[in-house]
Amino acid sequence: MMNQIKPRTLSGFMELLPAPQMQMERMMEILRRTYSLYGFTPLDTPAIESAEVLLAKGGGETEKQIYRFSKGDADLALRFDLTVPLAKYVALHANELTFPFRRYQIGKVYRGERAQRGRFREFYQADIDIIGDGKLDILNEAEIPAIIYKTFRSLGLSRFQIRVNNRKILNGFYAMTGLADRSGDIMRAVDKLDKIGPDKVSTILQEDCGLTHEQTVEILSFISITGSNEAVLESLAGYMGRDSMFDQGLEELRQVTAYLGQFGVPAENFAVDLTIARGLDYYTGTVYETTLLDHPEIGSVCSGGRYDNLAGYYTDRELPGVGISIGLTRLFYVLGEQSLLNPALPTAPADALVLSMTPDPGPAIEVATCLRNAGIRTQVYLEQKKFKQKMSYADKLGIPYAVLLGEDELREGKCSVKDLTTGTQVTLPPEEAARLIAQGMAEKNQGPVILEEKEYN
Repeated sequence: MMNQIKPRTLSGFMELLPAPQMQMERMMEILRRTYSLYGFTPLDTPAIESAEVLLAKGGGETEKQIYRFSKGDADLALRFDLTVPLAKYVALHANELTFPFRRYQIGKVYRGERAQRGRFREFYQADIDIIGDGKLDILNEAEIPAIIYKTFRSLGLSRFQIRVNNRKILNGFYAMTGLADRSGDIMRAVDKLDKIGPDKVSTILQEDCGLTHEQTVEILSFISITGSNEAVLESLAGYMGRDSMFDQGLEELRQVTAYLGQFGVPAENFAVDLTIARGLDYYTGTVYETTLLDHPEIGSVCSGGRYDNLAGYYTDRELPGVGISIGLTRLFYVLGEQSLLNPALPTAPADALVLSMTPDPGPAIEVATCLRNAGIRTQVYLEQKKFKQKMSYADKLGIPYAVLLGEDELREGKCSVKDLTTGTQVTLPPEEAARLIAQGMAEKNQGPVILEEKEYN
């Protein structure tokens, strides 16, 4: 007897059953369609890269989380995000691309962080980036929130907020306070504010970053400036003239906020937030984080920002960029936990199941071919089972329509279409059956992928 190994999935890795996998695929399709609306081209970079390439910038949280291994003499690593491979790609193919280069990518990334509820070691990211050649206009940074807004509205959400800041403001402020040499460590600490609270951030700033109590109080006071976007910008104006980088960052933030309305972002979905720093090392300008207002405990569901120097590790050519990333696996997981994935949308692998009620399967195969030619996802049940078992198969998969072919239907050159949701049944020629099913599926597929609580309850 063969020695059997107990099947198991590694901790931190997600495997979905067929129905939720269809829900995930539906979300991906909406993202692809939305990104395409803004002129982004799809891209697929390798999951494995040279460790030297992925760790070109090195340091920070990145190196701690990377999966690294050897194959022969090759030092390899799994990509930890989609931005660094993009920087390599653009540097490698710069002479063959047209700039500004706009790409989207939905792919798996790998981080060796501690697996926990809603946090995975293998997960999908859905990214967009705009890369310039030499320069990249600030208006691109204003368009990004518009794309975030359109994406989340297309998924069915309205109660979310896009929070924005500028790293130059933070770097400039730390320079004013004599902390420029520790700005990276400070921003990584500040970036954890939502997760661990001000007291723990204060402890990190003093014990790990070496700040005094007075310096810590000053920093926490600065990033706590709140109010309307206009009020925050007005407060920041009081710091102008002390540091050129700060002044530049504030001017950029003003420009980003000024164009949001024209890009179609309502005021209630956007806020200037000085606590937003982004922990990754490569951001240099505008930074974004998006949160669901009814579920702040989830944290950021879409984040990113401006980076000027990332491609500099691969080329002398200046290739500044701006982009965002949606942690798709985590978002899908937490939405499922909250019962916010629309249960009414079909998750079956087929729209119709064709059942032959006679010994000859040939006519059923022909009808299925007719339905497929009309764009209907169709299965033919070919197993020699009783009618009840065939219908049970359709029911378990949630297939919306059964197409029945018995002696009467064959004699008339028709088929019977049964709506398995309502129980109604009609007999029609195959071409009309296809139109009926197509119309029915269009109605069944209406509605958002994600339900907000007010809609669900």
